[in-house]
Amino acid sequence: MTTTSEMRFEVENAIAVSAILERPANARWMLALAHGAGAGMRHPFLTALARELAEAQVATLRYQFPYMEQQRRVPDTPSVLTATVRAAVRAAAGAAPELPLLAGGKSLGGRMTSTAAAREPLEGVCGIVFFGFPQHPPNRPGTKRAEHLARVGVPMLFLQGTRDTLANLDLLRPVCAGLESRATLRVIAEADHSFHVLKRSGKNDAEIVRELAQAVASWAEGVC
Repeated sequence: MTTTSEMRFEVENAIAVSAILERPANARWMLALAHGAGAGMRHPFLTALARELAEAQVATLRYQFPYMEQQRRVPDTPSVLTATVRAAVRAAAGAAPELPLLAGGKSLGGRMTSTAAAREPLEGVCGIVFFGFPQHPPNRPGTKRAEHLARVGVPMLFLQGTRDTLANLDLLRPVCAGLESRATLRVIAEADHSFHVLKRSGKNDAEIVRELAQAVASWAEGVC
């Protein structure tokens, strides 16, 4: 059985954002889960992901960044985004203080989580999960967005599709290799940045979401 509840937490300067806590009765880990740039915490992908993570014994605290909470299209500054990550980590830890703590998110949410951790360790967080690390703008290969990862001191799980136009795997693989034991790369065949898959993969989107959740739980076994 999974319990779901809505909550709010304060970020800074009187800014507060919404969050959804989903906790299975048999939870073994807690994940502070951030959304991507263009869709909030109620996006169907994150909703399905939280449900599958609960099945894999991972509780989640999905949360909004201030710009999404205020229904603005343009993301907040990196300082506000990373402050929100830190506040969300504190809220997740407070909601389940007895569970090992993970943090991460979809695309922008994952990158801002690692950016925050590169500046200063996220208290209590034993690993970071990227659901599609946005290494570069669409179809404009580069590695600049990954430079900060060298300053992240905890294990990182990269879940990447082979058709992701925001992460050229020929560039991401060397980045992960350079991070040595801190990085685990899990490649999802035929998946794009949104983890939609082609029919030739032999799988559907729901099966891919389940695969992502199970990959998180399997990886967490070894880091927390």
